[in-house]
Amino acid sequence: MSETYYVTTPIYYVNDVPHIGHSYTTIAADVLARFFRAAGRDVRFLTGTDEHGVKIYKAAQERNMGPDELGDQVVVHFQQLWDDLNISHDDFIRTTEDRHEKRVQKLVQTLLDADEIYKGQYEGWYDEGQEEYVTETTAKANNYNSAINGKPLVRYSEANWFFRLGKWAPKLIEHIEAKADFIQPAARRSEVLSKLKQGVDDLCISRNKTKLPWGVEMPNDPNYVVYVWIDALSNYLNALGLPEIGDEFDGKFAKYWPATVHLIGKDILWFHAVYWPCILLAAGYDLPMCVYAHGWWTSEGKKMSKSLGNFISREEIAEICGDYHRDVYRYYLLRAVNFGGDGDFSREMFKQTYNADLANGVGNLLSRTINMIGRYFDGEVPQPAADVEETAAVTGAAEALRTEAERHLESCSFGRYIDSVLTLVDAANGYIEVTEPFKLAKDDSQRDRLSTIMNACGEACRLILTYLAPVMPEKAAEGLAAMGVDADETTPLAERGQWGRIAAGTTVTKIDPLFPRKQ
Repeated sequence: MSETYYVTTPIYYVNDVPHIGHSYTTIAADVLARFFRAAGRDVRFLTGTDEHGVKIYKAAQERNMGPDELGDQVVVHFQQLWDDLNISHDDFIRTTEDRHEKRVQKLVQTLLDADEIYKGQYEGWYDEGQEEYVTETTAKANNYNSAINGKPLVRYSEANWFFRLGKWAPKLIEHIEAKADFIQPAARRSEVLSKLKQGVDDLCISRNKTKLPWGVEMPNDPNYVVYVWIDALSNYLNALGLPEIGDEFDGKFAKYWPATVHLIGKDILWFHAVYWPCILLAAGYDLPMCVYAHGWWTSEGKKMSKSLGNFISREEIAEICGDYHRDVYRYYLLRAVNFGGDGDFSREMFKQTYNADLANGVGNLLSRTINMIGRYFDGEVPQPAADVEETAAVTGAAEALRTEAERHLESCSFGRYIDSVLTLVDAANGYIEVTEPFKLAKDDSQRDRLSTIMNACGEACRLILTYLAPVMPEKAAEGLAAMGVDADETTPLAERGQWGRIAAGTTVTKIDPLFPRKQ
């Protein structure tokens, strides 16, 4: 049995429709899922929606509808966007599903039985946007406004149920210090460690129904609902059929735990890197291997705002995909910024990147290669027939791509992965410029040299498109088909990535430009 690979996105709030930030995380997860499937791993890819909590309840009230109605109305926008962006998730979980709600209660009951949850009194500040209680020190430092959205904090005083977070914090610190890759990137790991070492209070894990009637009921106290972050975080287990509760989902996908990587935005790092691991420790589950927090997007150099007209909404995404292609949108998001840092979406930079990398780079190489094989060898890839010293630069770039690709994506280094592909593109285009096959074709005595060069160009195209496939599945398949190569080949990627697999005699087909240049 192949090694498992379990990648998750956050489950997205349904208080509003999806935008570029949601698509960014989900595309990144999709690229990982596609790559490691191609590499021969047993992959599980989970996404979904978070439909409980204060934000959803208030958003529903503002629209004069029930929170369940709001969830049903908004969730289709997420599901449709994932279809529009060709996302290959294996499961889509909603926190209003029975399979989820009942397992939330089972997890809470497990913690209650272990005396990890107790009843106490809370008095302090509450950030309704983040659905989080805030310490007096943090509240004061931000002038009693939310550090995330700037809205005023709310003063709460009530009896509640608490999880013994402080008890598990020392063990979590040990784990983080021992596992350098547990929280990524490194700067986020340092932030979490620093804050943890200052001490943490126990975590309030319930809300009184008089304040919030919308949520999963506490299994031991019908006057309370479970804190939305406990509810939301447990989806990663619940979707696998854990904990078992006696239904048809029990343990169905348990082999995928622990998660290989939780992909999240940096604003929810604390919940995933502190609350979630401590809950897992207390409940007796293994911890995820990695929590990777990426940055935020601005648009045209400014914070995204509907009033400024620079908000990259689902409609804007559809327009961009229509102007270019959905594969190009996927490519640009992962090319434009180092994953983990903040990024800016610029229409002009989008066009420049497209023209430079794809139209002038990948697309030009493919067109030149197919045209020359068509003209000089009747459309059939020739057999290498001579030693061509200059070929070493191309084979070297190809071998570097093959050996580095998995390492780059194991560490979510999407930019470096794409750079490795583009290095081969540049090497192959440079190879054509140096060897000048269009001149060799005029001299019959250079036929063997020409054969080797065109075979190498065809092989470079095959490898480039093979490794672009996780990022650009449709465009890669279209290019590979033109090269006479099966894009759905089940041979593990490491083997497909070896130089020399294109068969002599393979028929290439002239096609319209894969990436027509944009003016």
